[in-house]
Amino acid sequence: MNLYKAILSFLDFILPRFCASCNKKLELNEKVICEECLYSIQIAKEERIQNEYDRKFAKDKIISGFYSHFIFEKDKALQHVIHSLKYEKRFQNGIYLGEIIGKEMKQRMNEWMIDCMIPIPLHSVKKAERGYNQSFYIAKGISKVTGIPVKNNFIKRIKNTESQTTMTLIERKENVDGAFSISKKEKVVGKNILLVDDVITTGATTSECGKILIENSASRVYALSVAIAD
Repeated sequence: MNLYKAILSFLDFILPRFCASCNKKLELNEKVICEECLYSIQIAKEERIQNEYDRKFAKDKIISGFYSHFIFEKDKALQHVIHSLKYEKRFQNGIYLGEIIGKEMKQRMNEWMIDCMIPIPLHSVKKAERGYNQSFYIAKGISKVTGIPVKNNFIKRIKNTESQTTMTLIERKENVDGAFSISKKEKVVGKNILLVDDVITTGATTSECGKILIENSASRVYALSVAIAD
């Protein structure tokens, strides 16, 4: 055992790490969740990703491309990981998910010629309540792998929208209409921008966020989420 592994082993002994899903003690080579839980998470196939893009984004012609790595399933491993990030301040979970996606996305992001990433912003009231934006940590993990910078201050959420959990697509679009404004127009002009979120359901929020960027002369806007939800 080398020195690095010896230190990790010692730290795991005094401060053991547990799987964010099943709560089993993690092995030295495991991060955030155990291998069994990780392999239980469904990967989104290319056909499903394309279908999601066609269904949610193609008609509006705002989002130029879309990628999501996982399928969100209720009460299963990925939900546990994302919920512990969103509600338990487990920031490392977001970075870990971002690193996984970054490795998968590297070539695609080069093809899209992404200049920067923008996490979908929270309203100041919601951010104050939670204390942080979970999508920032996902983007931070992607940035660690790809080197593409994360920009938090280019756009802001000016409308404190209601929860969209039970809303129809039309209601969601109305709910987020006018929800965002540009903060630094000169920074987005001519840029290819990747919007980052944890889970995309209908795409209404992402499209509205993309719209304000296009209206302020961004070249192209792309979208990425950790997971797709039905």
